Parts: sequence; structure tokens; C-alpha cells
Amino acid sequence: MIDLSTIPEQDLPLECAISAVTLAELAVGVHTAKNVLQRTVRQHLLQATEASFDVLPFDAQAARTYAHVDTFVRAAGRKPRGRMADLLIAATAIANDLPLLTRNPKDFLGLESIVRVVQI
Repeated sequence: MIDLSTIPEQDLPLECAISAVTLAELAVGVHTAKNVLQRTVRQHLLQATEASFDVLPFDAQAARTYAHVDTFVRAAGRKPRGRMADLLIAATAIANDLPLLTRNPKDFLGLESIVRVVQI
């Protein structure tokens, strides 16, 4: 599962999916664009992402997993507040037994023992 809005195609594995949370982040980006050009670019990215990747839902299993993710983050001395989207993405990856591919592995510090985070 990936946590990115854009990744060079050559860096992607043969099969990958995104979290519904990632899709939501991209959709918010469209609506918060500061101008028409930015909105158009973001809308294109949203549509291309939706067409290119399977979307994994944040379902009941992911919701239960989120409680464990929160516990691990707190045990690592980090605060989950303000990082909810990243932690929901991590919970989705864990619930689906998938590695988490990201450009921002620091967003997932403290979770190394419960999810394989791969920097791309």
C-alpha cells in the first residue's frame, strides 16, 4: 500500500494500492487549492490516482488496528494528535497485511515493529 500522491512509475512495485484515507487527502487538496491552475493539477492527480490504484477501505478491521497503532506511537514517545491521517493509513496497511511504501518514513516512526515501512 502506498502513502503518496505522486511516485515516479519506475519506483512502484508491480502491484500496489492506496488507502481510502490517501484518496481523501487528495480530494481535500482539490478543494483547498489557492487558484484555478492548482485546482486543475490536483484534480487531475486525484483522477489519475483513482484510476491507477485499487483503493483499500478504512474498514472495521483497520479501525480496531488503529487502537494498536495509537498505543505504539504513544509508547515511542510520540503524540498521535495531528498525525491521524498517517496513522489511519498505517492501520489500513497493517489490517491488510501489506508493507507501507512512502516518501516520508519519519511519519511512521515507532511503528517499525508492526508495519514494514519502505522508503521510496
